[in-house]
Amino acid sequence: MLNTSKLAALTLISAFTINTAFAEDKAAVMVNGIAIPQARIDGRIKAAAAQGQPDTPELRKAVREDIINLEVLAQEAIRLGLDKDPDAAQQIEVARESVLASMFVQSSMKNNIATEEQLKQEYDKIKATAGGKEYNARHILVETEAEAKAIIAQLGKKGKFDKIAAKESKDAGSAEHGGELGWTVPSSFVPPFAAALTSLKKGEYTKEAVQTEFGWHVIKLDDVRELKMPSFEELKLQIAQRMQQQSVQDTIAALRAKAKID
Repeated sequence: MLNTSKLAALTLISAFTINTAFAEDKAAVMVNGIAIPQARIDGRIKAAAAQGQPDTPELRKAVREDIINLEVLAQEAIRLGLDKDPDAAQQIEVARESVLASMFVQSSMKNNIATEEQLKQEYDKIKATAGGKEYNARHILVETEAEAKAIIAQLGKKGKFDKIAAKESKDAGSAEHGGELGWTVPSSFVPPFAAALTSLKKGEYTKEAVQTEFGWHVIKLDDVRELKMPSFEELKLQIAQRMQQQSVQDTIAALRAKAKID
């Protein structure tokens, strides 16, 4: 199974997308005498652009209308006293914490930009970890060792690996493709899986069940080839993003370690 912990994106960053434009400037529109600053609209436009939406008159109009709707609704909620409701107060506090956390993450990322030399060092580490070969593998994942042994017995009687995988494997994503995992390097898998895979020759499957945290595997090696590692320039941006995210994760871990949590 894939070792997704090595490639995990920082979910905290994607979760905190609330607009953080607070600067007061000239009013873009007045709603019942309350000024809505232009910065609020500009912040929403910037957030939309960051997600790939083009800055068009139509987008600006839609954002303006949405902000007016929000202001009208918020004013009416306050008139009805809903801002005094305990649930509302709790949600407002959660939103406040989310904005502050988002600001911290953005600030931390800006202050932890890797140098060219650090990026090259990380590239060399990735290259060394990847090794010189990549493998095209299949697997069948089951819950028990007994099930895995039964499948190995079927294969020994000329059973078709892809058909057994489609019927028996608990890994739905690969099962529908006959257990195929595609071309990848051993370091992308958890250690027991990687060790078993690299011990196989082309066309062989494991004669013993392989246990990992995900269950029991029967693994087959379809092919192996020399790894064509992308160049440093091709991976540079991805490496920089990954290092930034790791730096934020490390900072969060350090803050948690220092925090008094009862």
